[in-house]
Amino acid sequence: MNDAERREAGEVLIVTGMSGAGRSTAANALEDLDWYVVDNLPPQMLRPLLDLTELAGESLPKVAVVVDVRGRDLFADLPEAMRALRERRQIRLLFLDASDEVLVRRFEAVRRPHPLQGDGTILDGIRRERDRLAAVRESADLIIDTSSHNIHQLATQVAELFRDEGAARHLLTIMSFGFKYGLPPDADLVADMRFLPNPFWNEDLRALTGEDEGVRDYVLAQAGALEFIDAYAAAMLPVIAGYQRENKRHSVIAIGCTGGKHRSVVMARELATRLADAPGIAVRVKDRDLGRE
Repeated sequence: MNDAERREAGEVLIVTGMSGAGRSTAANALEDLDWYVVDNLPPQMLRPLLDLTELAGESLPKVAVVVDVRGRDLFADLPEAMRALRERRQIRLLFLDASDEVLVRRFEAVRRPHPLQGDGTILDGIRRERDRLAAVRESADLIIDTSSHNIHQLATQVAELFRDEGAARHLLTIMSFGFKYGLPPDADLVADMRFLPNPFWNEDLRALTGEDEGVRDYVLAQAGALEFIDAYAAAMLPVIAGYQRENKRHSVIAIGCTGGKHRSVVMARELATRLADAPGIAVRVKDRDLGRE
């Protein structure tokens, strides 16, 4: 099947990841976007399902399949099944993850055992699952860490990632953040704006944010600011083109400063402006830590 035939056959998304990381929430969000969702399908059934979608044609243009360790020993065949299916169809893999601490807390909140817990603890089950999923995670096209998400935030993120973007082949998120709150776990690339003077030390600008014109003018007037953003935008164009060739449909560029309030907010917007007209991409800006201080 050539590339044109793969596109005509419709999109297929495999949803997997850690138990408790939000697979059901992601599946519900996809269903709300008119994806046909199949839950808890053994990997061995993926090929017959794809055969059905090809026969259905436009009746099933977007299919999402939730595959996870509830399939027990059958789940072990997922990596091999994915390799075989990607030779004939355009398939993406979404992996949902969260920290061990958060997963333990979620299982305790619903008072249910982990599916691989057995006679051990919840944490034992989580560690077994991580071991089984290591190879699958490595092959994922997109990883979402839901440690800091509630169900509404996760549903919103899934909707933003998988809604129809028209002709766009790649969705680029440019995220401002504060280093003091930690690196964004889902960032593909990180740029550090702490080489620029901090507007925080200017009493007239301290209470403002990078959304204010005064802060923007101050940041862009600093030595190296415009040179950096122009060069960085130019450097991103071949990277994004490569992502498109590799069928990576979404990427995150994280722009950081100390608190995520001034420099990173300005520079994230400047980068978005410079990349907005790049062919085949849709650009959005997200401020992770703006308003936290």
